[in-house]
Amino acid sequence: MPLPASPPLRPVATLLLCGALVHGSARSQTAADTLADTQPPEAGAAGQGATRAPLWEAGFFAVGGSQQAYPGAKQRVRSAIALPFLVYRGQLVRADEGTVGVRAARTQNIELDIGLSGSFGSAASDNDVRRGLPNIGTLVEFGPRLRWNLGPAPWGGGLRLALPARGVFDITDGMRFRGVAVEPVLGWGARTAGGWGYGASMGLLLGSRRLGDTFYGVAPAYATATRPAYDARAGLIATRLAFNLSKRLSTDWRFFAYARIDTVEGAANRHSPLVDRPTGASAGLGLSWTWLRSEDPAQP
Repeated sequence: MPLPASPPLRPVATLLLCGALVHGSARSQTAADTLADTQPPEAGAAGQGATRAPLWEAGFFAVGGSQQAYPGAKQRVRSAIALPFLVYRGQLVRADEGTVGVRAARTQNIELDIGLSGSFGSAASDNDVRRGLPNIGTLVEFGPRLRWNLGPAPWGGGLRLALPARGVFDITDGMRFRGVAVEPVLGWGARTAGGWGYGASMGLLLGSRRLGDTFYGVAPAYATATRPAYDARAGLIATRLAFNLSKRLSTDWRFFAYARIDTVEGAANRHSPLVDRPTGASAGLGLSWTWLRSEDPAQP
């Protein structure tokens, strides 16, 4: 899932195992992903004279927010987390830009990488309509992502298209395969002379039948009088509209905020009994602090 120079939540996207583990939702987009999709592409595009970031950075970040447990859920998850981060921007191995992985190919405007990302799961006991169903485990995603800087927008700022396609695995269930996720995102971003960054994006989350079943399927053994059995289908899982705002407060401190609207109207599993609020919002804010950084610049 999708990002440019000095993104406000890049640290969140580089945490140890899978880049964007912010407590709250199974396969609902994390704070890092939301900010990644809405970063100003022109800020980090190759060959445009932008100041090169350090080869590596280390520090701490804290983020808090509220969101749906999964797209279409009435149940909300409110959480906060504070963790260390490590960023590495090598020519081939990268731990930034929303993933931890390998850069397979890059031109001035197009980049293909292979990476790892993920999200924490949610307990069925915390969600009224899922009570008695299996929990949604901690999921990790692995696969390629194509990013294309589309250049300046007519109204200012820059446009970026991201096309990730990844297999989804449940690490709390022996790395059981949970399906395939594809999430095309069109993002726009800009920066003010005063140092504020802001942006918006529109995206579609598409999933295989197995992934849809992870969130919306009800096996006959779990059917009740108020929750009929349901066979999930492949297709659109959710449509998303996201916004972000960021500001570098000093050399080491950065503030960020994000908001996102998800809707399952028109989605393949809109009529699942596990959908009890078709449209929902997520929002959060946080701070990051860079403790140490390399004197060497990042690889071009």
